[in-house]
Amino acid sequence: MKKTIFLLNIDNYAPEITKITLPFIKHYAKRLGAEIQMITERKFPEWPLTYEKLQIYELAQKVGGDWFLYVDSDVLIHPECPDFTIYLPKGTVSFHSPDISSIRFRPDKYAYRDGRYIAPGNWFMVASDLCLDLWRPLEMFPGEAVGRITPTPTELKAGITAEHLVDDFALAHNIARFGFAFKSFQEIYKQYGFEERLQHWYLETKEQKIENMMKAIKHWQLEHFLET
Repeated sequence: MKKTIFLLNIDNYAPEITKITLPFIKHYAKRLGAEIQMITERKFPEWPLTYEKLQIYELAQKVGGDWFLYVDSDVLIHPECPDFTIYLPKGTVSFHSPDISSIRFRPDKYAYRDGRYIAPGNWFMVASDLCLDLWRPLEMFPGEAVGRITPTPTELKAGITAEHLVDDFALAHNIARFGFAFKSFQEIYKQYGFEERLQHWYLETKEQKIENMMKAIKHWQLEHFLET
């Protein structure tokens, strides 16, 4: 069963962070028997940078396979993190935990019709070859998409802009548009008795992220991973 993990790293994103996270991501890929595909060039220059994650829609079709994962380069993956693909039907997409989309994103006809108002945190996504429309580029102009996004007060305080959330908006839109079934990582943890095995500090500064990562790695007693 072929699996691919996509990473977004344009303009050499935060090498101080990827120096820490990549050994763990590579270990996870090896465990899953997955290939790593790095997205390093822009295809949608008129859009905010995070929208480049939607290159996966075409890239996944080119590389082929059964399962496709997207992981942000600042995600810290414990070596015992589950292979979420083996717990999912191919018609179900998965991500860490759902937010309520209407809090950040003004609903459109697809959201109203779907009625679940599901918004994924697009920092770790899983979908099969049957669900590549999860990453289908939007059929609207950048200004229209950004205009439908309102960051929360906490996000605004941390410097998160509407532009930064455009990828989350796109995937929430596609989940509603195509009516995808979903199952969160948290549901899988609970069903099979796993502990939390992912760390992602969304609102912190680069320096705070590095500090938190090193604390987590020390707590896991996995400092030797940084030496490989």
